[in-house]
Amino acid sequence: MSLTLPQGMQITGAIEPGFDSILTLPALELVAKLHRAFEPRRQQLLAARVERAKRLDAGERPDFLPETKAVREGHWTIAPLPKALECRRVEITGPVDAKMVINAFNSGADSYMTDFEDSNSPKWHNQIQGQINLFKAIRRTLTLGQAGKTYKLNDKIATLQVRPRGWHLDEKHVTVDGQRVSGGIFDFALFLFHNAKEQIARGAGPFFYLPKMESHLEARLWNDIFVMAQNEIGLPQGTIKATVLIETILAAFEMDEILYELREHSAGLNAGRWDYIFSCIKKFKNDRDFCLADRKQVTMTSPFMRAYALLLLKTCHKRGAPAIGGMSALIPIKNDPEKNAVAMAGIIKDKRRDANDGYDGGWVAHPGLVDVAMKEFVDVLGDKPNQISRQKKYTHIEAEHLLEFKPEGPITEAGLRMNINVGIYYLAAWLAGNGCVPIYNLMEDAATAEISRSQVWQWIRSPKGVLEDGRKVTETMVRAMVAEELQGIKDAGYEGSTVDRAAEIFEQMSTSEDFTEFLTLPLYEEGSF
Repeated sequence: MSLTLPQGMQITGAIEPGFDSILTLPALELVAKLHRAFEPRRQQLLAARVERAKRLDAGERPDFLPETKAVREGHWTIAPLPKALECRRVEITGPVDAKMVINAFNSGADSYMTDFEDSNSPKWHNQIQGQINLFKAIRRTLTLGQAGKTYKLNDKIATLQVRPRGWHLDEKHVTVDGQRVSGGIFDFALFLFHNAKEQIARGAGPFFYLPKMESHLEARLWNDIFVMAQNEIGLPQGTIKATVLIETILAAFEMDEILYELREHSAGLNAGRWDYIFSCIKKFKNDRDFCLADRKQVTMTSPFMRAYALLLLKTCHKRGAPAIGGMSALIPIKNDPEKNAVAMAGIIKDKRRDANDGYDGGWVAHPGLVDVAMKEFVDVLGDKPNQISRQKKYTHIEAEHLLEFKPEGPITEAGLRMNINVGIYYLAAWLAGNGCVPIYNLMEDAATAEISRSQVWQWIRSPKGVLEDGRKVTETMVRAMVAEELQGIKDAGYEGSTVDRAAEIFEQMSTSEDFTEFLTLPLYEEGSF
């Protein structure tokens, strides 16, 4: 099957049946136009990330920007929210495969963030088939027959929000003038072109989630893209609404500024906790005084995480914006009532804390958690759609509070092995095309895998990377454990052909002298993608 492409565009991905319904000439022309207009700025901003990282490696400490003090102290709010985004007590998230799309829409959640990023393995097929799935779902024609069961959409479904890929990710199968296009622009433009007017006619959309930003200038880039895209397809300015995930330590110092840049298009902020922890490890990986405990010890009540959560809440409500809590990794455990009771208690505690703090909603990763989470927010909100008007006396947060990185211990052999085991297991699934994987009764995606591998890398190099029994974490120790955990995964019955390659990649990333910025970057260059 051949496509008619805009001048200067090439597509190397296979054009499977149905792909031509998404990869149409007018839609691709929008991709090409946005690429040519904004790719130079994207590259400049990515280069600025590298320079900032070098300064942090040299000992610089982040702080609130003096040049944007007027924005932080000014009296302004975001534009009014559309009715469909006023009530977001529970948001469910997940990748763009048909079964997940149907189950998430039907889950009873207020909204569904469908994910082209961290919970989605970005194989070419997944990206384009995901667009087809959403196109059909919006028009209520998506169905799926699987294992003797038929999945179809209910009459009442969740409000859709779409997460395109972050600024650091390319779409390697599409080039314009010989240059790869941004994965985020590609995902955004195709979805917007095909679905925006249909969503508006149905009363809800187009709404987005924006990931991985490190500065308000990166938010400004998205805002300028929104302005041009709305002009190109004939939408009134401000039609697009987007929630920003605050999932980097640097963005935490620019939350007011990020909301300000997107103020005509803003739908608030979300506390993306797992990527945030990873960002802290990555940005302070060479700081000899920085060392976090086992992953399971680093919770939303850890000092730096608590400060981040409260600052996000305060910032959003001051600006009339929704504040959405992040996701607990816990999931239902069907075959073990005792473990399931513990998991449900953890979910209840997490959502109860967010609701009582003042958050307007929170995330879950499984349809079986919607009712549990919903109860905690309804108990606090009653029949109110959100808590934006609840201007309580918030704790004052300074830069030092965001940088109070505790707990530092314990670091255990079990925690080290868990990082290695989960890292191998997840990478094997990702290479096989699955970006969202239940492992040991937790839902793992790219963000949690990033914590696993970055902790191992940092423990090897930090003088504080010492197990509670006194042994120093070393490269030799990690290499031996990688081999042992790989064998254990195989002995447990893992049959995937990608597991050996996954172990090789995890070992290389954990022990190499240089720190890989994102584990998905080299993985994406593997031949199967």
